[in-house]
Amino acid sequence: MTKYTLLYRLGVTPWERYASAAADSIKALLDREEAERTAPLGRALDLGCGRGRHTPELARRGWAAVGVDNVPSAIETARRQATEGVRYVVGDVTDLPAAGLGTFDFFLDIGCFQGLDEAQRLAVGRGVSALANSSATLLMLAFGPSRLHTLLEGVTQDEVVDAFPGWDLVAVEPAETAGLGWPMNRTSPQWYRLRRPAGPTAAA
Repeated sequence: MTKYTLLYRLGVTPWERYASAAADSIKALLDREEAERTAPLGRALDLGCGRGRHTPELARRGWAAVGVDNVPSAIETARRQATEGVRYVVGDVTDLPAAGLGTFDFFLDIGCFQGLDEAQRLAVGRGVSALANSSATLLMLAFGPSRLHTLLEGVTQDEVVDAFPGWDLVAVEPAETAGLGWPMNRTSPQWYRLRRPAGPTAAA
């Protein structure tokens, strides 16, 4: 049983509360993402999508949206929502090429990367890079490191950058903490936006 399988079973899912509390700020970030693009927007992958709190919003905005998570019960719940234009896949974010997902223009990670160890984070970076089309972008929400590391995971900016060699760090901005509650609101969460430079398209 994975840690998140247990948390879902116990009903301890604070990240889902944050999805509602920070809806406006997430909307603004997605608006900005799309302002730089022309229709059709392309394909988007929601990393660690859980029960599908954000993936349907990507589809509503015009992305061909895919959500991936390694907790089967969470994916089953997401699929029951039956949002048109969304595909959910049980898969390991540390081995994305094995999931047969195809390539993407946009990656969304809200709290997934931060919960991984160094080797897993590097594996995510390799997988995202393998699936990324030319000029693809990644939008990531992650807690910062804190003295509460026994309760909460977090990552530094350097750890984010190290996992995505060859990508450009476009922006780092403080995230909304309303709705997080203690102790998550003490972790200095940040939004990271990275872009893969224009070049050859990733192999399908």
